[in-house]
Amino acid sequence: MEEIILQLIMHSGDARSCAMEAIQSAKSGDYEKAKCLLEESADKLILAHNAQTTLIQAEANGNKAEFSLLLIHAQDHLMSTITVKDLAEEFVEIYKRIR
Repeated sequence: MEEIILQLIMHSGDARSCAMEAIQSAKSGDYEKAKCLLEESADKLILAHNAQTTLIQAEANGNKAEFSLLLIHAQDHLMSTITVKDLAEEFVEIYKRIR
């Protein structure tokens, strides 16, 4: 169970990093790189969601996960990463329009 939780944290962190890099790329005018980074962020979020789905399915099958600080952190990390990615998409568009 901990391995799956750590995958959720890792993939969420990678997705967040890509989204933040996309903003920096757009800020410097490299919109193609920003687009690629947003796509990479989306791909990493899929992996994070897959880990989350594994946890949900396990619980639905009666293998209830014990609530831990690590599990709460993983869920929090995923949710904040989704927000960062959504905002990064908006920032990239704004930078495009400004230039």
